[in-house]
Amino acid sequence: MIKNKSLEMLENSSVSMSVTVDGAFVQNEYDELVREYARNLRLDGFRKGKVPPGIMIRKFGDVLLAETAERIIRKSLEEVLKDAEKKPMVTSAPEVGSDDKLEPGRDYTYTVTFDTFPDIELPVYKGLEYEELQVIMSDEDLDRELKSLQEQNSVVIDKKEATVLNGDIVGIDYAEIGEDDLEVAASRREGFVFEVGSGYNLYKIDSDLVGLQAGEERILTKEYPEDFEVKELAGRRVRLKVKVNSVKEKQLPAIDDELAQDISDKYANLEDLKKDVREKLNAFARQKVREHSISQLLEKIAEGAVVALPKSMVAHELEERWQGFVARAVPRAQDAAAAEKVVLKALEKEGKSKDEFVESWRESAEKRLKLQLLVSEMVSREKIEVDAAELDSRVEEQALAQKMSVAETREAMERSDYLPYLRVDLKNEKLYDLLLESGSRKKGKAVKFLDLAQGNY
Repeated sequence: MIKNKSLEMLENSSVSMSVTVDGAFVQNEYDELVREYARNLRLDGFRKGKVPPGIMIRKFGDVLLAETAERIIRKSLEEVLKDAEKKPMVTSAPEVGSDDKLEPGRDYTYTVTFDTFPDIELPVYKGLEYEELQVIMSDEDLDRELKSLQEQNSVVIDKKEATVLNGDIVGIDYAEIGEDDLEVAASRREGFVFEVGSGYNLYKIDSDLVGLQAGEERILTKEYPEDFEVKELAGRRVRLKVKVNSVKEKQLPAIDDELAQDISDKYANLEDLKKDVREKLNAFARQKVREHSISQLLEKIAEGAVVALPKSMVAHELEERWQGFVARAVPRAQDAAAAEKVVLKALEKEGKSKDEFVESWRESAEKRLKLQLLVSEMVSREKIEVDAAELDSRVEEQALAQKMSVAETREAMERSDYLPYLRVDLKNEKLYDLLLESGSRKKGKAVKFLDLAQGNY
């Protein structure tokens, strides 16, 4: 079938393959197709299966040649790619073209272009130097966590004196109104609840509500600067009708033994709770320090590595990011197509297209893909594997964290096809351990715990 084939590497890990199919095979495929048409075609004046081949060819010649070419390409391409060193990536659809006009009995040549998995050139990746952050933990960090637990265990009750104060929980109705005092229907919101002073409201009316009574209604006039964080309000003057439906206050429990016992039976007293909180803070800090050290090493490896990212791989990554963005932007849409229309319309109002918007993600997408490929290559070169016991142990950890049985957790993972991803994560963790252990660790700068948690370092 295959008389000749040649391969040429193009930019961005793209491959151009030229394939020549033997003329005898071309003739056989053409003859077989003609016979199929003759058996099944109905033409006026002839019974089914009795149309002479000559008439068939005169009437459907171009169609027969086109379909023969399609068959030949499909069969020969399957044969060529079966043992090919370079194969198409999942994200790449092969593009076929030919300058040849197919003629029965004559060799037929075509070219196929596709993206293939990139060759990866790694620099020396073991023994690299990195700086380990030094975390400063203080009593303030412990107090902050205890206050957070205090907030989580607070009780919200109706206020006896139903006057809005900072820190109260209010339920309001609101709507924009025009100069004619008529409501803008699309802006109306009923039963909106938030904590005064938190700023968790579109129009930032926290301070405007202070002093109002439950049941009171007021028209607020707000002027928003050109650089206001909500683009729809930037530079606008808005009249907002607001009605306070309810005013509630939070009652915070004392930070004492009783609170500790309410949080969990495993705490006999406040000291037990404090000890556990400190351990969790330290574990969190160690993980963040580890991530920072790994990030340094991977950045150094990436700087010296050579990876020609396939265009289709980058395009696939950008499309996945876009679909995720659409799903988050319009979570209650009936379907993905409807959600995408909403987002596209919003972008159009800002004078942007999807391509322009997605382009802003390209640099980070390419960086992420490059690191993924480098990590995968290092795992392969180091022959890192994960056995069943290690996988079971991680499943058990996740079951404990999610307060589910191991069987339920494993079943959920199998149902969502998550176990292969978990195995990859475990392999990557082993690689990171290797990089850190083989590396040259230096004492890094001192960082406060809060700055570490917020990424300010």
